[in-house]
Amino acid sequence: MKIREAVKEDFEQIWIIFQHIVSAGETYAYPVETSKEEAFQIWMEQPHKTFVCVEQQHIFGTYYLKPNNPGQGSHVCNCGYMVSPDTRGKGLATLMCEHSQKAAKELDYKAMQFNLVVVSNEKAIRLWTRLGFETVGRITKAFLHPKLGYVDALLMYKWL
Repeated sequence: MKIREAVKEDFEQIWIIFQHIVSAGETYAYPVETSKEEAFQIWMEQPHKTFVCVEQQHIFGTYYLKPNNPGQGSHVCNCGYMVSPDTRGKGLATLMCEHSQKAAKELDYKAMQFNLVVVSNEKAIRLWTRLGFETVGRITKAFLHPKLGYVDALLMYKWL
């Protein structure tokens, strides 16, 4: 599996992953009806960098890396990761998170922050914790889960 910077032509495959995850409404706060055009802006245009996890020209995962805040807070980056449903549990999120930390350092970020880790996303919480992220805050009923109702979200952080 290779991770490389995404190009515009990758978006057709990214969109399939994005649409599946976002339309489920369980882990990302984007509207479940996010359009393809909106998704392109969110995932490809707004971030500092977007990467794909690819094998034989097939994209199995993707992540973005961007400043969490402007100006005096721009040394802290934020990332979002998505893995194709048929490849979950095979270590891609670990691979991408480790890659993102290296990429962040190369781009001179000093820390990484995840702003809204939904508490029902237990696998992600275990993974981020294993990779050195600390829970630095808990936001009560911050996320409207389609099955569980209002659930808490965690703020997770790591100094790089």
